[in-house]
Amino acid sequence: MKRCKTLSMRVISCLFLLLFNIAGVKAQQHVFVETESFEDKGGWVIDQQSFPVIHSSYLMAHGMGRPVKDAATTVSFAKKGKYRVWVRTKDWAPFPKGPGRFQLTVDGKTLSPVFGESGNDAWKWYDGGEVDIQKEQVKLSIHDLTGFNGRCDAILFTDNAKFIPPASNEALTAFRSKLLNLTAAPKDGGNYDLVVVGGGIAGTCAAISASRLGLKVALIQDRPVLGGNNSSEIRVHLMGDIDKNHYPKLGRIVREMDNGDPGNGNPDAKEYGDARKIQIVKAEKNISLFLNTHVYKIEKGNNKITAVIGRNIATNQEYRFTGTYFSDCTGDGTVGYLAGADYRFGRESKSETKESLAAEKADSFTLGTSNLWASVPTDTVSSFPATPWALQFSDEYHIDEAKSDWEWETGFGNFNTIYQAEQLRDHNLRAIYGNWSYLKNNKKDKYAKNALAWVAYIGGKRESRRIIGDHVLTQMDIQDGVQYPDGCVTATWTIDLHFPQEKNSQYFQGQEFFASTKHIRVAPYTIPYRCLYSRNITNLFMAGRNISTTHVAFGSTRVMRTCGMMGEVVGYAAFIGKKHNTSPKGVYEKHLSELMGIIKD
Repeated sequence: MKRCKTLSMRVISCLFLLLFNIAGVKAQQHVFVETESFEDKGGWVIDQQSFPVIHSSYLMAHGMGRPVKDAATTVSFAKKGKYRVWVRTKDWAPFPKGPGRFQLTVDGKTLSPVFGESGNDAWKWYDGGEVDIQKEQVKLSIHDLTGFNGRCDAILFTDNAKFIPPASNEALTAFRSKLLNLTAAPKDGGNYDLVVVGGGIAGTCAAISASRLGLKVALIQDRPVLGGNNSSEIRVHLMGDIDKNHYPKLGRIVREMDNGDPGNGNPDAKEYGDARKIQIVKAEKNISLFLNTHVYKIEKGNNKITAVIGRNIATNQEYRFTGTYFSDCTGDGTVGYLAGADYRFGRESKSETKESLAAEKADSFTLGTSNLWASVPTDTVSSFPATPWALQFSDEYHIDEAKSDWEWETGFGNFNTIYQAEQLRDHNLRAIYGNWSYLKNNKKDKYAKNALAWVAYIGGKRESRRIIGDHVLTQMDIQDGVQYPDGCVTATWTIDLHFPQEKNSQYFQGQEFFASTKHIRVAPYTIPYRCLYSRNITNLFMAGRNISTTHVAFGSTRVMRTCGMMGEVVGYAAFIGKKHNTSPKGVYEKHLSELMGIIKD
């Protein structure tokens, strides 16, 4: 089925390009501008979270209610004359028109349409009118009007007044690739012993662990910082103990990554140690670090990955990385999914797993995503606008807090955490802005001198795909403390499964954004090595929240210090695999004593 779907997309793309050429469009002048490639991004930020859906990054005006500085770039035109302008955007919170308004300026002239207020919450091309281009080099800028997350994906100039840019994802992807020359071969990113995709705590620890044993490693991260949920972009503190280890050696690299405990949503970005994490990685002579690189395609043969393809989220330059082993530390199980690895999404049923905490019926329910936020006290009174497009709060129900904690969480089966990441994040923003507007305008005695200091625009995910290994960790494994021969990573966190807070559900049924949990305490237990490699993709490791567990067991294994130790084990296993020219499974079957010896020493 997956192969048929891939072939059909290729056919659609080829047919589009054929019609594109037959129609004579090649003879026309098209100038295609990806906004994420703007030379000066001003106060706009790059958002790549929806790449699996729209196959592109975009710029967003994340000003927390204050208009951001213009983004600007210079555009080259081979031919002078009149051009029709098209702008690809959306109205992310229509009521009936949303807050994400912006304008486009071409060569000093502001176009008359205001974008981002159409009342349509789907990505579309909007007609910007006609411009007369009389220079080879023209300055283009995007002017934010609100600071409330207006967004722009791309801008097209065409000298064919009747031409309408393609709307479907398949046709637009082909069109985009053609005009950006992405159909050319990607640049060679190098050949490695281990290619680690995902630069959270798990992936970073995997890369360092392998590097220190002499392996040549690529560490590929789709954001400008390392640390994932522990970065300054998301700001979640590290949880899980490393001092209760059955094997004290594990956790040493995690400890290097640990910047202390700044708590969740600390308004001081420096507390999360972004620069320090990057410095540690760059000090490793065997690691090649690729930031801002989103892996979206793989090559394989005989159930073995041979290469991954990544695109720079700012420049759109593509790179191809080849390797002996690959480790999926993306959290979403992206590499495994693209390679056809067996995986689960959502909850298993009691009848399947025999777990007392499992759901009665299997479903797609997952733990949600958090966008944390914080306000700070100031010396002066400040205002915040009314937000009729956001969630609405009242004296009867509001969250009376100056900052968030983990409970600000959206998902719970109402959103797919991968394919609806943008809508999920936007729902969190509508909750944050709506509640803050209520506090600022209705509780002035308490919040008049508080101002929003930080709101995360990158979602901190908890759960999505779990790649299936040769062992699937269960509730019974955890609570019974089963010690398998390959039990390696010691986990200590409770079985921590979130669900909508009851009071929040009363007021926002189906739109919950606030969570509760019931912690099931556990004694320290070990996670088998067999949970850290794919059962059907022969050279694929995994570390982090996408390892081989049930949904219930995942509630305990998902915290970052534990995930970091998984990464350390993957690095050791890759070293042994290379030494003996064997697969991750071969390490378990033939060299387990050697792996456990490294972990124990």
